[in-house]
Amino acid sequence: MKLLTKTIRLQLEANAKNPDADHKPVVKLFNPVGAATWLLTEIEGDIAFGLCDLGMGSPELGSVSISELERTQLPLGLSIERDLHFTADKTISQYAEAARANGYLEA
Repeated sequence: MKLLTKTIRLQLEANAKNPDADHKPVVKLFNPVGAATWLLTEIEGDIAFGLCDLGMGSPELGSVSISELERTQLPLGLSIERDLHFTADKTISQYAEAARANGYLEA
């Protein structure tokens, strides 16, 4: 599965032009056999920004390489996936605040 469709990438790029805004996440990526989750709000080139939770109890706002996620090979021949049913109902700072309080991302 392609992690970022053209429409998603265009929205992420548009958000990057206004980096001071508290955007709602555009896309949710996840590890189907682990606890890692990424809620992404913007992108420049290959580097996306958002809330990253690697499942170690310390979710944080930061950057991630989309090509690195696309190359990630998981057990059972699986790979990082895009949540096809995700629709953000909060801004990224609201997700981050809740994730820090819980120790994990709940989206």
